Amino acid sequence: MLTRATIDRVVSAALDEDAPWGDLTSETLIPEHATARAELVARVEGVFSGSAVFVAAFTLTDPSITVELQITDGARFTPGDTLAVVTGPARGVLTAERIGLNFVQRMSGIATLTSRYVAEVAHTGARIVDTRKTTPGLRAIERQAVRDGGGHNHRFSLSDAVMAKDNHLAVLTASGLSVTQALESAIARLPHTTHVEVEVDRLEQIDAVLAAGVGTIMLDNFSIDDLRTGVARIAGAAQVEASGGVTLDTVRAIAETGVDVISVGALTHSASALDLGLDIRIETA
Repeated sequence: MLTRATIDRVVSAALDEDAPWGDLTSETLIPEHATARAELVARVEGVFSGSAVFVAAFTLTDPSITVELQITDGARFTPGDTLAVVTGPARGVLTAERIGLNFVQRMSGIATLTSRYVAEVAHTGARIVDTRKTTPGLRAIERQAVRDGGGHNHRFSLSDAVMAKDNHLAVLTASGLSVTQALESAIARLPHTTHVEVEVDRLEQIDAVLAAGVGTIMLDNFSIDDLRTGVARIAGAAQVEASGGVTLDTVRAIAETGVDVISVGALTHSASALDLGLDIRIETA
């Protein structure tokens, strides 16, 4: 999902936004032939993510800059750990510094938060997944960070799967068909490889959806007791996803109801950037 082309496109856009006509400060104050050595250092503990994006920020700025990674994506680090070493022309290093940090801080923050959710549901069989509540234009990058934190991805876009929510069902049944009939008619028009998920927000909706033969039923904002009842009613005939209001305080209890998937929008929309610093030493000829 996070291809070289995607990395180059996203990082190039960020660099163009930050220095559209060059880095006036570095070009004015830093000697042309000065070199720099910079260390990416952790100020807090966490899970690392964003190595390829961090490297791209520097190499797209100046191909002569080298980045030596001291850690792999998905690995844990502690305060004081050196995560990468950057060397090369000082002007380029300083120009790319903020963009490189922005990406790696953001991605490591998502990976770290995701790892906490994954740890909470250990040994339950529930899978932690993200949602489409991502920063516009940065979905591939943020979802890579979720995977680095031990989580999984939901559908990447509206084009990947059928996911019918309440508004879709309201339109679908406006012709007078029952929910089951409307879903069966829609599924009949799809390729057999297309996954179909339907959201319900009440227990009494489950039977009609289940009868249509969908692949996943999302139980949206259900209480713990209702989740347990819903899982028992579906009884393995479809995957069960829990969604809505999931927090670190509630995710374990949700997982213990027997759901297969727990989708958590907070993984991407509420993760805080981690405090990682770039300590730079400039050397002049």
